[in-house]
Amino acid sequence: MTTATATFANHLTYRPGKIRNRVLWTLQILLGLFFIIASGGPKLVIPNTLAENAPENLTIPLGLLIFIGLAEVAGGIGLMVPRLSALAAAGLSVLTVLAAATQAFIADKPSMAIFPLVLAAIFARIAHERRTTLTDLRNSLSR
Repeated sequence: MTTATATFANHLTYRPGKIRNRVLWTLQILLGLFFIIASGGPKLVIPNTLAENAPENLTIPLGLLIFIGLAEVAGGIGLMVPRLSALAAAGLSVLTVLAAATQAFIADKPSMAIFPLVLAAIFARIAHERRTTLTDLRNSLSR
């Protein structure tokens, strides 16, 4: 095996150390609960109230609001399922970047885009650290 092939193979089989793994799981559980309870949950439980209370320059169709709520709840659950954690983190990273873009360009509140961008960076890091779960998931689905 050549050095490049060995390096690539090691990259695919990377597993975080014990302390890093605990920190990641703590982050994943806390962020997962946040997205289920505080972010996605209200969009599913009281979507009409949220749509009515949106700023005037940010009209959100009810169907889109419910879809975003479902995506956030699914991502929050996925963060806490070992085989789905990398995929969920990648999806939530995209979702939070889109939320930041909405805050910055459509709602005209660029300072409100900072929190979603910080979340996107955290989710991207989680997805990177949990990248081996993607190959595990692919292998389990190909059986």
